[in-house]
Amino acid sequence: MNQLARSPKQMGAIIQAARRRLCMNQSQLADLAGLRQETVSNIEGGLSGAKLSSIFNILAALDLEITVQTRSKSSAADIQAIF
Repeated sequence: MNQLARSPKQMGAIIQAARRRLCMNQSQLADLAGLRQETVSNIEGGLSGAKLSSIFNILAALDLEITVQTRSKSSAADIQAIF
């Protein structure tokens, strides 16, 4: 699964979709990641201000990782979706 996330909202949607594919609820993911369910909910909801360490813990619990690469050129519609 390769997906692009350029905003907290997009990252939250990716995390939520991965959690659901694994038939896991937020509390189960929180337990695996060593976090509170409310933290998982806030990250999935795209709220800004999440600790990077929390996101990494969630990704590890979902067996996912982040790849950093040069930003691709996007259409105006893609850029608008960030905001």
